[in-house]
Amino acid sequence: MRSSLSKKLIISGISIGVLFLFYVVIPEVKGIRYTNSTSVLTATVRDATTDDEEEPSTKTYTVTHIETPEPLKAIYMTSFAASLKSFREDIIGVIDRTEVNAIIIDIKDFSGNIAFEVSDPFLQSVGSSINRISDIHEIIEELHEKDIYIIGRISAFQDQYFIEHRPDLAVKTRSDGSLWRDRKGIGWIDAGSRDAWDYLVAIARESYAIGFDELNFDYIRFPSDGNMSDIAYPFSEGIAKAEIMRDFYAYLRTNLGDSGAKLSADLFGMTTTNRDDLNIGQYLEHAIQYFDYVAPMVYPSHFPPGWNGIPKPAKEPYKVIKYSMSKAVERVIAMGEDPLKLRPWLQDFNLGAKYTPDMVRAQIDATYDSGLTSWMMWDAANTYTEEALKKASG
Repeated sequence: MRSSLSKKLIISGISIGVLFLFYVVIPEVKGIRYTNSTSVLTATVRDATTDDEEEPSTKTYTVTHIETPEPLKAIYMTSFAASLKSFREDIIGVIDRTEVNAIIIDIKDFSGNIAFEVSDPFLQSVGSSINRISDIHEIIEELHEKDIYIIGRISAFQDQYFIEHRPDLAVKTRSDGSLWRDRKGIGWIDAGSRDAWDYLVAIARESYAIGFDELNFDYIRFPSDGNMSDIAYPFSEGIAKAEIMRDFYAYLRTNLGDSGAKLSADLFGMTTTNRDDLNIGQYLEHAIQYFDYVAPMVYPSHFPPGWNGIPKPAKEPYKVIKYSMSKAVERVIAMGEDPLKLRPWLQDFNLGAKYTPDMVRAQIDATYDSGLTSWMMWDAANTYTEEALKKASG
């Protein structure tokens, strides 16, 4: 057990009031029922294989949350990896053997699919839940038993499914009003849509209610690539993108602030050094005010050749991270905010250079040398360079 995370926070008393009102009045749907049992919130899951004529076989899980570790050291796991027990166990094994104490799991990725079964009738009516992670309760229970902090990643406005469900909320082509798509063929929700904001809040509340400790919002921006000359925003036209994003951040804080969940935001890496909104609506100063943590994606491979005088940034990971995060720290301190709210996304994948253990570790060292303590590691393939990580203590 990781002693630094040993304190369990049980949802009880007044703190479950909102969740109790939200869930207990909901009839059992899709085999999941949330109930209030004395001092804890429990989730009872019906065994789908049980004959309806027989007494249903149920499992009850006590929903707990654990405190945010300081420092936080996290690795990312896709919902696909989480759904495969052998793959999942390999990733958890990395955490068991190393300094890592937290994990990020996709709740909703770019596809727009929610990765587990939902109970909220509104979310059910949307139909985006595919129950990819059928044993989500077991996973959360196992991770919390190991004192592993769980962050749920929610892709906000890049969403293939929701634009088909609600095409009126989608980014459109200016030429003929059809659904606009970026260069990867992925559609986007107009970030100015309040209906979309409510949808994201509902996903966040559902996720915290089943045990995710923190809700991490990614793609909280406007599109950045594709045919930008033929793009139209049905809800955002004529309004500054940064103003819309700031209002969205504030909306999340207002509508999730009572939930007990920690909230974090992913930003483009260059928000640490740029003073404009990069034409996507992101300002570091705006985000830092409304989120508990802000995670600039300072992957060295994503910086252009010659950035800050570095010919090939991907090959100079220490320099990129040190300069970027040092500038971010300066800006956050100038606002009177705590710089430890910053925790960068780091790179453990080959792009622009083959990433050796030393190059992965150099990013962690640069984070510390910037005055920060926490970081999150990204690899879409979920294969992490264990040699770059310190061994678990104790």
